[in-house]
Amino acid sequence: MNLKPKILIVDDKPENLIVLEAVLKDLDVELISADSGNTALKEVLRHDFALALLDIQMPDMDGYELATILRQHKKTAKLPFIFMSAIYTDNLNVFKGYEKGAFSFIAKPFQPEILINKVKFFIEKYQQEVTLYKLNLDLEKKNSELIEMNRQLEGFSYSVSHDLRTPLRAINGFAQILFEDHDSYLNPEGKRLLNIIRESANRMGILIDGLLEFSRLGRKELVKSAVDMTELWKSVHTELNKASTHNANVIVHSLHPINADRVLIYQVLINLLSNAIKYSSKSEKPGIEISSYEKDKSIIYEIKDNGAGFDIQYADKLFGVFQRLHTNEEFEGTGVGLALVKRIINKHGGEVWADSKINEGATFYFSLPV
Repeated sequence: MNLKPKILIVDDKPENLIVLEAVLKDLDVELISADSGNTALKEVLRHDFALALLDIQMPDMDGYELATILRQHKKTAKLPFIFMSAIYTDNLNVFKGYEKGAFSFIAKPFQPEILINKVKFFIEKYQQEVTLYKLNLDLEKKNSELIEMNRQLEGFSYSVSHDLRTPLRAINGFAQILFEDHDSYLNPEGKRLLNIIRESANRMGILIDGLLEFSRLGRKELVKSAVDMTELWKSVHTELNKASTHNANVIVHSLHPINADRVLIYQVLINLLSNAIKYSSKSEKPGIEISSYEKDKSIIYEIKDNGAGFDIQYADKLFGVFQRLHTNEEFEGTGVGLALVKRIINKHGGEVWADSKINEGATFYFSLPV
């Protein structure tokens, strides 16, 4: 239900109240009248007002005293009000009115258009504040829902980690026992099938690790700092050389530095360089070249290899979870690495894309804002 904004009119003379109500009757508001300061205070307790029109000269409690009380009350501390007077119109009283917290001052007799325009202004301001308040409430609600969804996702991640790993460990363990203790009972075909079981269980474990990493990434806050990308690429290259043997010639040019989350960008580089090494491994002389350039307020990093490449018409599938363009027999993989790359780069406000031709290598690009 859309409630009309309420306006409080305070004047001790009934004829003045009638005039004000007549002037404002065509506005889409609810007018509530009070013939004294005390009555006005009672109305304030019963209603939420968008604006108050206060006469200054009143018996018992004048407009100044009423304004002072309104400003001291938590509910009406920010209530806009307009002073109206036929007597107290000199500069000293006008100044006193503003000192008491008035938003405006109108001298009687007034022009109806002036009053209407001032009231319209405050009503529009009030409606904007109400709209903003509702939007903030909605935002808080959505934020609470998001926190709850993340909590449930955390629980799901734990469940995946625990409930799926347990049977995998059992499969691996029993397969290992069969292989070590009952080797003499297995013929070559049995041993081959047992190896397939173990390799499949190991691959499933790696896949679970990738999924958990992918789900956690969305909840991780960025911790940005200045990153020397030349040094970081060389560090990644050294790390990969320790982990596996390869004969790829990796050339790292002098690269643009960037402000980013070093840990996450390190993960991006690990994935991209290990992919380039893997997919160029069957080339006669595997070669990888890493460079960067600045364009449109972004730094573009380029990783080029001379490996197997891929059909460019399927490039959009590269960065989806479990999307692979090669079989496990050709090149091992889980289909999670490039999805992680895309998520990390997007989280930084950048983009990632690729270009390639089959058997002519591939070039992967990612951009980061300057």
